[in-house]
Amino acid sequence: MSAPLRNVEYRVLWAAEAISSAGDQLAKVALSILVYHRTGSALWAAVVYALTFLPALAGGLGLSFLADRYPRRAVLSLSAAAQAVLVGLMSVPGMPLAVLCLLLVVVQLAASPANAAQNAITREVFDDDELYLRSQDLRGITTNTVQLLGLAGGGLLVTAVGASWALAIDAVSFAVAAVLVRAWVHNRPAAGGEHSTWFSATRWVFGRRSLRVLIALSWLVGLTVVPEGLAAPLAQQLHAPSAAVGWLLAADPLGFVVGAYLLSKFVSAPQRRRLAGVLATGSSALLALFLLQPNLALALALLALAGALGAYIITVTATFSTWVPNELRGGAGGLYRTGLRVTQGIGVALGGVVAQATGSAVTAIALAGLAGVVLAIPTALCWTRVRHSVAAGTLQ
Repeated sequence: MSAPLRNVEYRVLWAAEAISSAGDQLAKVALSILVYHRTGSALWAAVVYALTFLPALAGGLGLSFLADRYPRRAVLSLSAAAQAVLVGLMSVPGMPLAVLCLLLVVVQLAASPANAAQNAITREVFDDDELYLRSQDLRGITTNTVQLLGLAGGGLLVTAVGASWALAIDAVSFAVAAVLVRAWVHNRPAAGGEHSTWFSATRWVFGRRSLRVLIALSWLVGLTVVPEGLAAPLAQQLHAPSAAVGWLLAADPLGFVVGAYLLSKFVSAPQRRRLAGVLATGSSALLALFLLQPNLALALALLALAGALGAYIITVTATFSTWVPNELRGGAGGLYRTGLRVTQGIGVALGGVVAQATGSAVTAIALAGLAGVVLAIPTALCWTRVRHSVAAGTLQ
């Protein structure tokens, strides 16, 4: 597990991402509290929180190609520096709400080329597929651990230091990330150069069946994420205390961390690719067991196990990046991440609609699991055929 950290470049990239992710978790909580206290409107608080996601979708498709067109170290460090300045402005006390929202949109747009550059550089750092996959395991574990810590203490920390100081901490985290990347990541020439244009990677990706199947496997996460959007009504339906909302939200990322660790520790890269379809199906099947009308303890266990099997997504993401040529990796990665976030958003929204229509969060989660199984089985079979064809050299 720790082998990738022996590489200085990766160690810096990992630390920079961990630091900025922790700052982001803090900033999301701070913004929600700040806006709600200023406006007294739950709707405004929700709108501002949504702005932490929506611009990233447009940026993922429209701006990620910059990580191919220009040197990736420059894209990553300049994006982080820009985010540091913008979030620093957001931390100024009394900033008008309209300006705050505008700054937030620009911050999220700047995140898209930075994420694309980060992922592409990491693939450049490791020539060995096994070591690269381990590096992605470590990133996944770190990101979900930061999410858990944010759920556990983000609100308390913001309450203690204040929303403006929390945003200032986020700004500092971006500045630190920019300095680390500039100082220790190698300056490589642009991978794609002038040949990289808007949507060139998108056209290339959708022209390959192997990559289309990998994208389909990733989109299954849109159904397994449904319980996150129903944590509050689920806790109420289970007659659980209000604190159980946090437990239900934490169960999936906690399971994911454990699953990612076990896969990284005990399963080789080829075996993990073989198991990807099975794990994807199993993750949805565990949610389908909500048909049994579980109590709180069983619900937490099912969510944690689904999260553990859901760690298959690390293998899918790493394989996708490996199968895309370096000169298109930034734009292709932006397409992949955008699709993942869109399906998650749609899944949560549909889960809410079903829960409202049926009057039951448990039923909505079970139906999401059943739908996931129905979609996962043919996708897994396609994945098996594609994997064999790629191994035999008969499919791109």
